[in-house]
Amino acid sequence: MLDMLRERLGLVGAKKGCDHGQCGACTVHIDGRRVASCLTLAAKVNGRSVTTIEGIGSVDALHPMQQAFIDHDALQCGYCTPGQIMAAIACVKEGHASTPEDIREYMSGNICRCGAYVGIVAAIQQAAPQIERG
Repeated sequence: MLDMLRERLGLVGAKKGCDHGQCGACTVHIDGRRVASCLTLAAKVNGRSVTTIEGIGSVDALHPMQQAFIDHDALQCGYCTPGQIMAAIACVKEGHASTPEDIREYMSGNICRCGAYVGIVAAIQQAAPQIERG
């Protein structure tokens, strides 16, 4: 699915990191649940709702998680950021954003090689109340 999104549909937000489902750079949502798109067959998502980073906000109105990542400088090189944001939204919606420890546990499948983890946790804590309400 990752190759289809990037090469055929031009949705290049999800990144090809490890291509083994271990880094989280390719995280997208299928029917509201986070998945590693590099491990998902495109034919398996026919008729299902697929949301990539391109579908969560707009230039005029960023998603609360996108804004929180900016506010807390939760990125450095930016390569993992789309996958981190998609996983962070899922973390909140799954009910795992109540403590920093929970956030770290449920975000552990998304690797940031630059080490922006402190900012990522802070961003999730900031955005969680808005996402839970909305």
